[in-house]
Amino acid sequence: MGRARGRARREPTGMPRTLNTSDMVTPGSLGPPHTEPTDGEPAGQSLLDGAPLSASLDTLIQHLVPTTDYYPEKAYIFTFLLSSRLFIEPQELLARVCHLCIEQQQLDQPVLDKARVQKFGPKLLQLLAEWTETFPRDFQEESTIGHLKDVMGRIAPCDEAYRKRMHQLLQALHQKLAAQGQGPEGVLGADKPISYRTKPPASIHRELLGICSDPYTLAQQLTHVELERLRHIGPEEFVQAFVNKDPLASTKPCFSEKTTNLEAYVKWFNRLCYLVATEICMPAKKKQRAQVVEFFIDVARECFNIGNFNSLMAIISGMNMSPVSRLKKTWAKVKTAKFFILEHQMDPTGNFCNYRTALRGAAHRSLTAHSSREKIVIPFFSLLIKDIYFLNEGCANRLPNGHVNFEKFLELAKQVGEFITWKQVECPFEQDPSITHYLHTAPIFSEDAPGSPWQDPPSNQVSLEAS
Repeated sequence: MGRARGRARREPTGMPRTLNTSDMVTPGSLGPPHTEPTDGEPAGQSLLDGAPLSASLDTLIQHLVPTTDYYPEKAYIFTFLLSSRLFIEPQELLARVCHLCIEQQQLDQPVLDKARVQKFGPKLLQLLAEWTETFPRDFQEESTIGHLKDVMGRIAPCDEAYRKRMHQLLQALHQKLAAQGQGPEGVLGADKPISYRTKPPASIHRELLGICSDPYTLAQQLTHVELERLRHIGPEEFVQAFVNKDPLASTKPCFSEKTTNLEAYVKWFNRLCYLVATEICMPAKKKQRAQVVEFFIDVARECFNIGNFNSLMAIISGMNMSPVSRLKKTWAKVKTAKFFILEHQMDPTGNFCNYRTALRGAAHRSLTAHSSREKIVIPFFSLLIKDIYFLNEGCANRLPNGHVNFEKFLELAKQVGEFITWKQVECPFEQDPSITHYLHTAPIFSEDAPGSPWQDPPSNQVSLEAS
């Protein structure tokens, strides 16, 4: 073969590249709210225009609060809500925002200024709608819902439409939380290792090619699985995965099940790697194994064309596992030119330079797409997480003067915001339940299974390639 196996598992080096971003997180100018500056910061400081970008936590919270004639940019709202959980728990942040709204708009007075409230009310509702839409898990605690009802109950007497809108907002929030509670965490419950047999009984294993023999169809079904799993990952999970104790906070933020869906998605990638290797190793004859190898090469190529880079890398990684790479006689029967091209695209050299170029191309296609088919961008997820990890490790959350390093979180919001845009694409392919069920439940080899090809065979054991 002459190829360096296992290259796809090499650690990337250097800082991540900055990709084009969606409008959701495009920095722009931000007008200052009509409040007094705090901590000696100059009035009118622009938090999204200019460098260095930093401010005290109190000032950042103040900029989040709308007034009768000010509303924060959408980019600022997303960036701050994403990063604020490193410094303050979402429940406490909401409590402070509601308190500031009540205090600044004098909502605790027995008689309200109706004209003033009618200018302020729609802005408050818009902020709460954006918050609950993008970060619904921030509202899992009953106390957070209580804060919402309290502040909205104070302005509702000025316009009955506020009460109706709040009811709709809470209904939508409830539906989102219910849907997220049905995530994919338990789908992979059938990942039970199987013992290796030269000719496994049909009751133990059915070959994938018997379920789906068309590479394009399988690539479409893999894309279905990927998008379904991505949909459950909240943007806050990327921050919470690397949360560290804030040296200026008395306690570390506590997140219950903070990265469940993110971890489940990584497990899916690992499962697909092992499934590919298992399917290749299962046939008894090298001619059949070569057919499976070529099938997966075609599937990987279709994944690349679709923009499904995560499945593409999983397939390449599975084919680079030692039980597959040491099948020398099998590989001798494979037309490997197409596989070498795919390996080149996903080569880790230069911090995955080739892949990042292809990803930018897919991202550009998505921005100008006229169909859901062209909008699909499924990034190599493990590399995305590593990029965010390196960004987090390479830049401090706070500056020496205690200010929040907001510039860092703008860069974080760019990366996470683009991912959020990609994960919301509706899959245009018709789902085939029999194929997706097989992908989720087919037994796979494990490294510690008796007789597994993942283990080096004893010297007196007949090799796979003898047949």
